[in-house]
Amino acid sequence: MKIICGHNLPKATPFHGLAIGWITSFSRSIVNIVENTLFLYSQKQSFREFVLVNQIHSKIMRKITLICMTSMLMAGATASASTPPVENFKYTVDKFADIEILRYRVPDFETLSLKQKELIYFLNQAALEGHDILYDQNNKHNLCIRRTLEAVYINYKGDRKSEEFAQFTTYLKRVWMGTGIHHHYSEDKFVPGFTAAFFKKAVKSIDAKKLPLSKGETVDALITKLTPVLFDPTVYPKRTNQAAGVDLIKTSANNYYGDNITQAEVEAFYDKMKNPNDKEPVSYGLNSKLVKEKGVLVEKTYKVGGLYGKAITRIVGWLEKAATVAENDKQKDVINSLIEFYKTGSLKTYDEYSIKWVKDLASQVDFVNGFTETYGDPLGMKASWESIVNFKNIEATKRTQIISSNAQWFEDHSPIDAKFKKETVKGVSAKVITATILAGDCYPATPIGVNLPNSNWIRHEYGSKSVTIENITEAYDQASLGNGFAEEFMWSDVERKRAKEFASLTNNLHTDLHECLGHGSGKLLPGVDPDALKAYGSTIEEARADLFGLYYMADPKVVELGLLPDKEAYKAEYYSYIMNGLMTQLTRIQPGKDIEEAHMRNRQLIASWVFEKGKTENVIEFVTSDGETFVKVNDYQKLRTLFGQLLAEIQRIKSTGDFEGGKNLVETYGVKVNKTLHTEVLARYKKLNLAPYRGFVNPVYTLVKNTKGEITDVKISYNENYIDQNLRYSKEYSSLPTYN
Repeated sequence: MKIICGHNLPKATPFHGLAIGWITSFSRSIVNIVENTLFLYSQKQSFREFVLVNQIHSKIMRKITLICMTSMLMAGATASASTPPVENFKYTVDKFADIEILRYRVPDFETLSLKQKELIYFLNQAALEGHDILYDQNNKHNLCIRRTLEAVYINYKGDRKSEEFAQFTTYLKRVWMGTGIHHHYSEDKFVPGFTAAFFKKAVKSIDAKKLPLSKGETVDALITKLTPVLFDPTVYPKRTNQAAGVDLIKTSANNYYGDNITQAEVEAFYDKMKNPNDKEPVSYGLNSKLVKEKGVLVEKTYKVGGLYGKAITRIVGWLEKAATVAENDKQKDVINSLIEFYKTGSLKTYDEYSIKWVKDLASQVDFVNGFTETYGDPLGMKASWESIVNFKNIEATKRTQIISSNAQWFEDHSPIDAKFKKETVKGVSAKVITATILAGDCYPATPIGVNLPNSNWIRHEYGSKSVTIENITEAYDQASLGNGFAEEFMWSDVERKRAKEFASLTNNLHTDLHECLGHGSGKLLPGVDPDALKAYGSTIEEARADLFGLYYMADPKVVELGLLPDKEAYKAEYYSYIMNGLMTQLTRIQPGKDIEEAHMRNRQLIASWVFEKGKTENVIEFVTSDGETFVKVNDYQKLRTLFGQLLAEIQRIKSTGDFEGGKNLVETYGVKVNKTLHTEVLARYKKLNLAPYRGFVNPVYTLVKNTKGEITDVKISYNENYIDQNLRYSKEYSSLPTYN
């Protein structure tokens, strides 16, 4: 699909910028002189003369406006056009299986300085160079499968209009969305809609030189190797297994650990490294793969010259370019520290980089690039590679600055036990950002908020950065307008009206509170292992941050600070959260499956716990109308009290490292699905013809150079479709061997 955005005017030269700036400055001066003169004159006149003065003022202002606008249009005829407006922007790009692909705007990119645009371009390139890494981390066969499928898609000469080729194309799109053969959210392996016979015929029909054959490998051997990986549901069935009572390492299909390694071996290996008296522990295992060599466990570190070295070397090359156009010395030091980490693989260096990154608050352009989140490891230690490049939305950041500047108040008034509170909240910074590129574990599916770093001691001593990615939430909101979801699942017009009026605002605020304060609140007691909750750690941490945000959304302080317009607005988020946790998120679960993903477990845990604990007072109830089930909230203030009680318990579990307490909460409330309700929800959702999951394509950035080869601008376009983008990324940014 081609999208014409209507903003392909040539870019501005330095003269045009000076001309527009001079005209703007001159016009403001004239306006000020006129207004001041007329104001002084009006103070001495009668009412009739005052009216006459204002009429003269209006005529003069219209003349000045006309002159200035004409001059600016003439001077800026070749200037960069503005971001396409919301009403003219085509958000939906593609739809397949259970996925809808969107695109996002990058508002105000054209207002950035040339140096900032260059910095973003170089950081974007560094992000894209990591394209292969997550594929390999998710499963050892993923790169071979992706390259084989792409070779067939590009070179297949058979009937491209057949049903099997259509199913083949859908499967390839799903592989791109999941960064491998497992669903990006449920992490179950998806089975192709085409046959093994078609796969064999299609692969054999193309030139063998186009296929990712290992040395000495035949096409038949490649097909034999990949067929069970693709078609046998018992082979690599789950990317990250969180089920209780099994070996989580041996039953997970990811590639963070070598073959024939057990969970007990992994835990023993890293337990030996940990010193309970170390107040500044590194994040053990974060940037390595654990393998056995001659029967001995060893780490293969991700670094230049190490595992994933070819891709990391290219990332470093672009980071080095970025350092030359950094906005300030602090930012340059941050980038150089990241480069040093990539070169050495030292986790001490990574902590030094993280501290410098947290302390850089002056830069408008910012980025995440590296091995960051540990959701993909069932033990929560090894990190997936990701990158987001962004710049601060200065106007929208005002609300997050209000939150961060009051962080100590929120900590002091939290309903948790006093011994788990931070005496002094340090370094809490929050901002609203505009993403410019998504990569790795943030592409195509991406978060709407981020809070980093994850190291507990760094957060305690230096604070954290929290961001809400508002151009992503804008895309979600705009693509959801009029889709019938609220009419189908919300109990009454009261809830629908409240959602229409406040949902966007309250959802963003909940994200702000979750990321900015929730993750940064509370503390571990001395000697508690940050990894004590093991497989349940991610769910407990996400529940803790969600509950912090939910509890405070209904606090009068939020209205007092101007974050919500009145004391009723919070109910929009309360209702939406409970409805989602009890019912509508079930649209993302396949029949017969339990809930596995940490965020989904967290939401059901919270909603189910408060539902059960509030039964005696009928705080929440299920009601039926015309044979359909709905959630009804009867007492919002008592619901807030329940949120506070659960927050206190979850903080206790976190602060004390109570593994059994965390396990009991998650397994009791967060895992099992009400099958009858699940069947009903799926049937009702199917009628709406909506996709329960969404991913994104990135804008395309192009350097503009003059005859001397100097960069004069960076162009941004929004016309690349999902297939073309993924094929281009695989061509331009695929540097790793097929097997690593």
